[in-house]
Amino acid sequence: MPAFSKILIANRGEIACRIQRTAQALGYRTVAVFSDADADALHVRMADEAVRIGPAAVQQSYLNSQAILDAARRTGADALHPGYGFLSENAEFASACEAAGITFIGPSAEAIELMGSKRLSKLAMLAAGVPCIAGYQGAEQDDTTLQQEAERIGYPLMIKASAGGGGRGMRLVQQADELLAQVRTARSEALHAFGSDELILEQALIEPRHVEIQVFGDRHGQLIYLGERDCSIQRRHQKVVEEAPCPVMTAELRQAMGEAALKAGRAVNYVGAGTVEFLLDARGQFYFLEMNTRLQVEHPVTEMITGLDLVALQLQVAAGQPLPLRQEQVELKGHAIEVRLYAEDPAQDFLPQTGQVRRWEPALGADVRIDHGLLEGQSVSPFYDPMLGKLIAHGATREEARRKLLRAVEDTVLTGVASNQKLLANLLRHPGFASGEFSTAFIAEHFADDPNLRPQPPSGAELALAAALFYQHATQRHGAALAGWRNNASVPLHYRLGSGEAVWNLELNNQQAGTLQVQQADEGFEVQLLEADGRWVWATINGIRRRYAYTLEAGQLWLFTRPGSLHLQDLSHAPVASQAGVHSGMLKAPMDGAIVDVLVSEGTTVSKGQLLLVLEAMKMEHPLKAGIDGVIKRLQVNLGDQVKNRQVLLEVE
Repeated sequence: MPAFSKILIANRGEIACRIQRTAQALGYRTVAVFSDADADALHVRMADEAVRIGPAAVQQSYLNSQAILDAARRTGADALHPGYGFLSENAEFASACEAAGITFIGPSAEAIELMGSKRLSKLAMLAAGVPCIAGYQGAEQDDTTLQQEAERIGYPLMIKASAGGGGRGMRLVQQADELLAQVRTARSEALHAFGSDELILEQALIEPRHVEIQVFGDRHGQLIYLGERDCSIQRRHQKVVEEAPCPVMTAELRQAMGEAALKAGRAVNYVGAGTVEFLLDARGQFYFLEMNTRLQVEHPVTEMITGLDLVALQLQVAAGQPLPLRQEQVELKGHAIEVRLYAEDPAQDFLPQTGQVRRWEPALGADVRIDHGLLEGQSVSPFYDPMLGKLIAHGATREEARRKLLRAVEDTVLTGVASNQKLLANLLRHPGFASGEFSTAFIAEHFADDPNLRPQPPSGAELALAAALFYQHATQRHGAALAGWRNNASVPLHYRLGSGEAVWNLELNNQQAGTLQVQQADEGFEVQLLEADGRWVWATINGIRRRYAYTLEAGQLWLFTRPGSLHLQDLSHAPVASQAGVHSGMLKAPMDGAIVDVLVSEGTTVSKGQLLLVLEAMKMEHPLKAGIDGVIKRLQVNLGDQVKNRQVLLEVE
């Protein structure tokens, strides 16, 4: 009898889609689970069967283990793949699957429990002889103990959620007077994200590389490593760019790190896919960071350089089969680089963004892979991680992989929701990245003054193209005579285009031979719209022809300009908004989310920069502070309230 035949994927988004592709290709039936927010998501459409497991909030859906197990029972699923995040590193859930007669596609519950605790795993690694960073991993968690241990370790230091990952519950502390405030935030974030507020403290290594080793074990005693990945390009301790192999790796260092990773795996009799993460300093010394007992987000780069399907290996091992290769058979060919596409605004300190995906067209090409779970028209909600997908490229050399990936990033069309797409392109073309010389401090060091980290207005050419598209749309609907009716046809049409609170004025004249003369400020543009079908437009601007993706409806234009997108409104016939009544003391929600802390009340005197509210969105806490000195005049939210983007929360007078 086969070990299993139907697999429930206890996850969502791009990883649920990626697991289904391999499972279905190998002949397995798949079951998707979904929350109310994901009822029409791509991973649901791909599955053979799908079951609703609860409301949008993760605690009531993707973290609801009983609902997921019930979905497996109802559909007859005899195996479960947890993906990553959610319940993937929950030992109780792994045990519950086994108790229900469902094969859990992952390591043992014992291994998950030990390695899922940064505190306990570090103790185990020290005992196994794996190099570790100096720190505190004790059971005493009171403020006094943490203060004493912080003084012993010295500053700067890192606070880390013991059960955490993905940068949540992690804070860098530069000096003693910051410690307790950062401990409070880390505890709260860890409790919300992982159900445990246990913390560890570690010496902060200055500008290390983040290098991890992919290990794989079977039930027959074989444990191997599949090379390494460099994940040093990060922001907020969240990986942004990953690659394999590491640009500074030597054969000797790879063997030493690989053997240390195997020591870690053997200490827990590891079975399945796992990743042992290390920090690597400039001297070539490396230190254990943590072990992730699951598939990693960045696993595609390992797949591309080894030619192996890691999900297929997971399924084989879970079915009791031996690994199909030995350590000496592992070959690394070429180079692969991956970037993570996030719904976030780098210009607002990487604040997560919500909205509707208006256009989504991945730029697939030779040796390019794009893992995603997106559909045009879907909403990016505040309930889940803001990662939209991953773009990966492979090349014979690192430079070839970088060049292919840069083109894919620039050409992938995404409109309707703000993203880090321009930042990714700038990262890939940066000389420091191209040379391979970087550390975990790379973004902070080289992109503090990057224009993508500040709000950027559209260029004159982009505004001219937008005016031309609005004009063409009007002529198609009403005819040229009525597109912009005026008494004197020789007088130019006036356009007022807006984005957010900014407004630009343009003049448009329809010349002979289909040429539009557009003036914006002191710049003039000749625009010809050669072909436009509502999704793509071929346009010539000042003699240069290019194709642009766009969506235009109800006076709103979403325009993709390689890379990144613009959202412009035609305000030509709208009344000019009065600027009176704009209060600098008005605090608005920067995104959809939930209020998890209210630190003031009406009548409270506050100073500029003082923490007023804490908003939780996309699994992170965001402090909201006073913009001016004053008194709280109106407080319009309570603890636990769900709020919308730009909703007024309070007013300081």
